[in-house]
Amino acid sequence: MTPPNILTILRVILVPVFILFTIYGYLEGALAAFLLAGLTDLLDGLIARAFDLKSQLGMLLDPIADKLLLVSSFIVLSLPGLELESRIPIWLAVTVISRDVLLVTSVVLVNLALGKHVFPPSLWGKLTTAFQLLAVLLVLIHNSLGLGAPLLQPVFFTTLALTVFSGLHYLVRGRRMLQVRNPRM
Repeated sequence: MTPPNILTILRVILVPVFILFTIYGYLEGALAAFLLAGLTDLLDGLIARAFDLKSQLGMLLDPIADKLLLVSSFIVLSLPGLELESRIPIWLAVTVISRDVLLVTSVVLVNLALGKHVFPPSLWGKLTTAFQLLAVLLVLIHNSLGLGAPLLQPVFFTTLALTVFSGLHYLVRGRRMLQVRNPRM
């Protein structure tokens, strides 16, 4: 097991820790778990590239760990029953999760139609992920430290716009791939 894979597994383990801290109102702990998970994401990629420790397991686990953390964050931070001063709006959580489900389904369909295919992230996808992470981070910071409240609404609406746009962008890319393979589509 390589050090980057160990860091990725640690990120997966931090997801339930983050969820439990949030649900039980230990918001500073939730913020710390989220930041630590983000740090493991940064480090696993840097170490894998710097020391040429890329592996098939890492290429499979890393995006799963990332999505698990993001989706879990959007779900738990949008729950109406929790005592949070600020939360992610349900409409944003539903949009983010729906986009991810749509993209995963599309990837499966393209892979079934064309065989194994890698989908590198686009600039729009990376920007969307950055704003999704920023939305989660700001909600956590506001709830645990009382900071960042004026930025929440603009970040939520920007995240919504980027999520929708990048989802459509990826679908167009997938359709083009299928059309190259089968021009009658």
